[in-house]
Amino acid sequence: MKLFKHAALLILICLLSIPLKAQEKQQTESIDEGSINDQFEFVIRKSSNWKDQKGQSYEVIKQNIIFTLKEHVLDSLHAIHAALNDANGMIKNQKLEINRLTTELGQVQDELEKTQKEKDSMSLLGQQLKKSSYRKITWAVIGILLALLLTFIVKYKSSSAITLSTEKKLSDLENEYADHRRISLEREQKIKRQLQDEINKGIA
Repeated sequence: MKLFKHAALLILICLLSIPLKAQEKQQTESIDEGSINDQFEFVIRKSSNWKDQKGQSYEVIKQNIIFTLKEHVLDSLHAIHAALNDANGMIKNQKLEINRLTTELGQVQDELEKTQKEKDSMSLLGQQLKKSSYRKITWAVIGILLALLLTFIVKYKSSSAITLSTEKKLSDLENEYADHRRISLEREQKIKRQLQDEINKGIA
């Protein structure tokens, strides 16, 4: 409201200080010349003194001059009101623009915050996690996988050692079995020869 009053006062001062036809610092010679202030000065100069029966002094002004001055003042007031309406319209438009820019600024800030959150977080199984939490989970998973890998390697080496030992025992057992079979065959052949010899002796 104060802004409107200041704008109206400024416009009124400008209109009163701008000469219509005559130059500044020159007395107007017509009611149609100069600023409103100059026109009032013209009316005062053109007024005449009159005293009543009691000796009371009055200033007498021609009616046509008063009507012309009234018309000029009304024109100036209309111009001031028009300028004030224009100023009010401009202020209203500026308020709308400020509200629009404020809304856009809020949207931009929301987008910036959302972008910052997305930048500082990672998506894991559809859940947004902070990067620090995401890194901790990632390193925990890597640690578990490494532990499982080491366990697998140890078990594999242990299984390999057991397999090699079992294969060696099996090979030794097969060799022992082969030796035992060979010895048994030799013994059987020897017994058969001895038996054949005894048969041959009986026949003879």
